[in-house]
Amino acid sequence: MKNKMKITGKDLINLGFKSGKWFPEAMEHINTNEFSEEEMLSYLEQFRPLPEIPLLKNPIEFKINIKAENELEETNVNAVISSMEELMKTPTVVDGAIMPDSCPTGPIGTIPVGGVVVAKNAIHPGMHSADICCSVMLTDFGKTNPKEVLDAAHDSTHFGFGGRDRNTQYRFPADLLLEIEANPFLNNQKCISAARSHLGTQGDGNHFLFVGISKNTGNTMMVTHHGSRGFGANLYRRGMHIAEQFRKELSPQTLKQNAWIPFETEEGKNYWEALQIIRKWTKKNHEVIHDATLEKLGIEKENRFWNEHNFVFKDGDLFYHAKGATPLDEKFMPDITGPRLIPLNMSEPVLIVEGKTTANNLGFAPHGAGRNIRRTQHKKSKTGTFQEIFEEETKGLDVRFFSEEIDITELPSAYKNAETVRKQMEEFGLGKVIDELVPYGCIMAGDWQKNAPWKKRRRNKK
Repeated sequence: MKNKMKITGKDLINLGFKSGKWFPEAMEHINTNEFSEEEMLSYLEQFRPLPEIPLLKNPIEFKINIKAENELEETNVNAVISSMEELMKTPTVVDGAIMPDSCPTGPIGTIPVGGVVVAKNAIHPGMHSADICCSVMLTDFGKTNPKEVLDAAHDSTHFGFGGRDRNTQYRFPADLLLEIEANPFLNNQKCISAARSHLGTQGDGNHFLFVGISKNTGNTMMVTHHGSRGFGANLYRRGMHIAEQFRKELSPQTLKQNAWIPFETEEGKNYWEALQIIRKWTKKNHEVIHDATLEKLGIEKENRFWNEHNFVFKDGDLFYHAKGATPLDEKFMPDITGPRLIPLNMSEPVLIVEGKTTANNLGFAPHGAGRNIRRTQHKKSKTGTFQEIFEEETKGLDVRFFSEEIDITELPSAYKNAETVRKQMEEFGLGKVIDELVPYGCIMAGDWQKNAPWKKRRRNKK
């Protein structure tokens, strides 16, 4: 005999099920078909939550491609290793590595800058962080005067807070807009607005526009460094929200920053596609700045190549999360067009490298010089005025801050010793240097917050 009572959400919870988006459909199905108790329990079995996945008792071993050469570096390396050891207990993780430019960021268990973490069938948004697809692009300007390139680039780029106003925005590719609108993670007003207004902008922090001379050819080269700006940051926030929902259900012991989206779910597939769209947008973001600079000078490029160093790379069912690590292996780059770029600091050459996958590098190289101490610590360690420090550290270079305010935390002394990073790259087999771009000058955001719009409004009120 059929049970005519209506099943409610409370009944399902009393039966041991967690409230979920499947509740309404399941209740309607049970009530419409007037299931008996036995039929109902049989039907509901498909929704019964799987046992929680615990953390691994012992961390997965990871490759250490860094050595401390003084007390300051020892503190940094120990912090990186401690954080990686905690992270490598995450149940999805199968391998990992740290690079010579590694430095800690966030609470213990957070992937460090210069870290590579390999997970099986899982995407961890916290392991690519908000600056998705932070990357570098090079354009060869031939024998053009480097000052002319830097001047033209200064007129073509944009650093600092926010994006471009409607009058200065670059034309947005129609095909890319269609892809954005077709993806459930990206098809919202915040994402689309950021994608439009942030195209042709570089942000702040360690992002830069560099002009240098190739040691091999004597040609002038321009290199830009930036990520996906507000467009990528919006995806990151949505990804972390979805990953947290899965974490609560699948593995509450996992640290929040290491929550994951299972790739085989609908959310996982859509998130992976969203990452590829972010990658396309970021590459275009570099291209519009480079192309506008070429157009101002009335010349054609002689060569161009690029690589990301803050992304998730897929190889079968393995997902390589690189937080500030440069891919060497061509399998990670579907549009490979040349060697890879590793910038160090504004007074050092940008390295052009190539290399192969080895057991210890997992197919990656460093992404730059990294830091041994935080920005605030670096500021406290300096004596003299900002202008004096700036002049001393940039002697002979054409260094410009877009905001016209000096940021001493981006000067060479804020970074690890470049020679140490290069030496350890060679020692651990992390790419072979095939050319160097000797610095002429660069543009960075500078301390744009000093005159940020909200601070100006506050001062005006006073």
